[in-house]
Amino acid sequence: MKLSDFKYPLPRNLIAKHPAKPRDASRMMVLNREDESITERKFSDIIDYFKKGDCLIVNQTKVFPARLFGKKEKTNAKIEVFLLRELNHEDAIWDVIVDPARKVRIGNKIYFDDGKIWCEVIDNTTSRGRTVRFNYKNDLYKVIERIGVTPLPYYIKRDAIDDDKESYQTVYAKNIGSVAAPTAGLHFTKKLIQALEKKGVKIAPVTLHLGLGSFRPVEVEDLSKHKMDSEYYEIPQSTVEIVNKTIDSRCNVFAVGTSVARAVESSVMTTGHLKAFRGWTDKFIFPPYDFKIVDKLITNFHMPESTLLMLAAAFGGRDFVMKAYKKAIKEKWRFFSYGDGMLII
Repeated sequence: MKLSDFKYPLPRNLIAKHPAKPRDASRMMVLNREDESITERKFSDIIDYFKKGDCLIVNQTKVFPARLFGKKEKTNAKIEVFLLRELNHEDAIWDVIVDPARKVRIGNKIYFDDGKIWCEVIDNTTSRGRTVRFNYKNDLYKVIERIGVTPLPYYIKRDAIDDDKESYQTVYAKNIGSVAAPTAGLHFTKKLIQALEKKGVKIAPVTLHLGLGSFRPVEVEDLSKHKMDSEYYEIPQSTVEIVNKTIDSRCNVFAVGTSVARAVESSVMTTGHLKAFRGWTDKFIFPPYDFKIVDKLITNFHMPESTLLMLAAAFGGRDFVMKAYKKAIKEKWRFFSYGDGMLII
């Protein structure tokens, strides 16, 4: 497969700027791999595709307001510091992206919250990347929650608003660590989750913290040469027991989003069962790929030439998925993070 196999033209007016209300009122395109039929439903109808004994794997990662706006010492130049990931909790050391990068050098200090909080640049990483040390050694996340701004994807051309703190977060978000939401999960309401459980569906949580790698462009035509950013993930033993029981009983394992699919497909035993794990993955899934754990995939409509689209195409078949995208554009479905959903069965 080549990068150009996943290129498609998308009118900008189809990029959703706001989520559907309620969450599960969005449209859902159902792709049936067996007969290659395409059906339109409401997302709330997804319950019809589950049966007792199935399980739903969700990503419990929680987005934190990773955009901090501060001022450089002496010059008072305005600097944005985008928090990527915490490297050392005790010493409050983080990998970040700074903008404008040309104004930020090793040794510079950037002040936030009227000067009460500051960070010092201690290393360069990439062109806009820096490693910084904060002066605040207590619970920095509490400060970030208060002064930070929700990191909406760059293609949503508007400023973040208070509503985004709730809407750009799944209803089951629990473990802080992501700078991007696992967007397939944004369609679920608490009521829908409860209805699934009442039907006999087991909810199996994992955690994979999403970085900016989800939005980083693939720059090689030969996909086998692309390297994914590493992301931290955890699969608890309790989830392993639910998933493996589902597999053994020949019921279906539903994955909510590409992040869940990457996590569970990164931790497979030779028997085809899931195993508990805590660590990092840079697994890149693109066609052709034989999924070991996931039977059904819930996802969104993704960016052209993105690794998320490639994973969906690996699951549903490249030609079939691209046919569905063409139909979605013609029928004016809503795309990307706040857009409509897709179920591949």
